[in-house]
Amino acid sequence: MNKDNIILIGMPGAGKSTVGVVLAKVLGYQFVDTDLIIQQKEGKLLWQIIEEKGVEEFIRIEDQINSQVNVSKSVIAPGGSAVFGENAMKHFQEIGTVVYLDVDYPVLKKRVGNFERRGVVLRHGNSFRDIYEERLPYYQKYAQLSIKERGLNISQTVSSIIEALDI
Repeated sequence: MNKDNIILIGMPGAGKSTVGVVLAKVLGYQFVDTDLIIQQKEGKLLWQIIEEKGVEEFIRIEDQINSQVNVSKSVIAPGGSAVFGENAMKHFQEIGTVVYLDVDYPVLKKRVGNFERRGVVLRHGNSFRDIYEERLPYYQKYAQLSIKERGLNISQTVSSIIEALDI
């Protein structure tokens, strides 16, 4: 199995899709948004799946679908909750380098806005701050590289990833 993919993990609003598209273009890689794969396979938007099936079932579906992603020379952007899927994260580490896009909470909160209709996995009664604090240790656990986006624009973030990976 090739290990020639780059997997971007981080909170909603971290820029996984935005940075991922630009990074893929610069490297001549494909771009894969696993949230779109989940929506296509389930025939529903993420927030609809979460609303209809519940958080735990969504995480199970996400883990199953993500652990079957089979691509090469791709930048993969899974949803922010992908880190709850142990099978998927092990798979991602086997097929590429997992890069954590580390963005400060206030910036994330501003970028995300209405997170409930965005398809963010949110257990009942939890705030966006709660999910940030819950996920942070997982991002740190699975990341093979962390990019602190403090003050960086998209181009600088992409350059930082390329430089750190020595591509």
